[in-house]
Amino acid sequence: MTTEQLYQIFLKHPVISTDTRKIAPGSLFFALKGDKFDANTFAEQAVSAGVAYAIIDNAAYRLGEQYILVDDVLTTLQDLARYHRRQLTIPVIGLTGTNGKTTTKELINAVLSQHFNTYATQGNLNNHIGVPLTILSINATHEAAVIEMGANHQKEIGFLCTISQPTHGLITNVGKAHLEGFGGVEGVKKGKGELYDYLAGDEQRVAFVNCDDTVLMEMQHGRDLKQVVHYGKNEPGSLVSGQIIANSPFLTLQWTNRKTGDIYDVKTLLTGEYNLPNILAAICIGLYFKLTPAEINAGIGGYQPKNNRSQITQTATNTLICDYYNANPSSMFVAIENLGKLDAKHKVLVLGDMFEMGDESAAEHKAVIRKALETEVNQRIFIGGEFFKAGESMDHGPWSIDKFYHTVEQAIAALKDEPIKDSTVLIKGSRGMALERLVDLF
Repeated sequence: MTTEQLYQIFLKHPVISTDTRKIAPGSLFFALKGDKFDANTFAEQAVSAGVAYAIIDNAAYRLGEQYILVDDVLTTLQDLARYHRRQLTIPVIGLTGTNGKTTTKELINAVLSQHFNTYATQGNLNNHIGVPLTILSINATHEAAVIEMGANHQKEIGFLCTISQPTHGLITNVGKAHLEGFGGVEGVKKGKGELYDYLAGDEQRVAFVNCDDTVLMEMQHGRDLKQVVHYGKNEPGSLVSGQIIANSPFLTLQWTNRKTGDIYDVKTLLTGEYNLPNILAAICIGLYFKLTPAEINAGIGGYQPKNNRSQITQTATNTLICDYYNANPSSMFVAIENLGKLDAKHKVLVLGDMFEMGDESAAEHKAVIRKALETEVNQRIFIGGEFFKAGESMDHGPWSIDKFYHTVEQAIAALKDEPIKDSTVLIKGSRGMALERLVDLF
């Protein structure tokens, strides 16, 4: 069956299912393979649950006309998404970056949704499966789309661009993450830059670039980008500039439309000065697409962070900054700096190991410890084998003042014995550390 033939079936059944626990009746079931499963074995179950067709790549599981046999299910899903994308004529904003991708995507969606029927990547479905599923969720009622693209090795963003085919693009930043897969910081830079590579050379494609970021500006100038729109703190040539006027712990922003000179204030539900460029990016895109200042401020002010990304949680005894969805050296540094700047009486750092650091792990964990020691807080807690080894090997490890624990379980036991109260607490670490287990203790 050709992609075009399958697309005609998709038009009649425009919902995709990949999990037999969440089957949508009348949908198309794509029997994807994982490291520990082969969904071909669930095809019959999917058909019994009410799917219209099951797309499989193992002939042994073809039990009738409702089973469509293809060479490779994942490739077929990606090809179908590419075909569907070519039928769309709406603006598609693609974004990637080391930190802030999901928050920026949500902010852009919150702004554009004030004026357009917008579809955005759900959660962090930003990989070789998530991007095709996102594209295939866009229908004729949508007027704009925001597609997040993630990567942990080179050539991945370029590949995802062939599926999402963005008309507009944004890189939030380039930092130290997935160093093992990318082969170092230069590898990260090259990998994220594949979005600019896709946009380059086309008169109709637009790049939104943070002009305060010297790395992004260097990357921009190294490519033949035909249309570039800048945003930043105070750059005269930008479309929008802005600054933080309050951070206690929620941000209040003052921003300027550089074309008109008009100035506006907006209160947010975000914390962290590192979110300033993310907010400015969303404002910039809102202005570019001719939203009114009132619409832009409604989107920014109404956005409430979730999924443990810079999320403020008020307990009976503490204010928690829950930022443990992910962590890398770049995001660790800015989160630590932000806690140091907050107007709070008693501040506590709780930091968990960073994953996927490869050969740089020891050096990067030491660097984070040094950054934490330089920051004016009242207490520091480091959790995980990498932090423990790094702290132990440092010449001036602050063992008498700051606490290092091999495991989360050890930290939990210690916090039960010595509970923390009346504090502003940053909890940050890689997702694999599962630091949400600490929240009840605060």
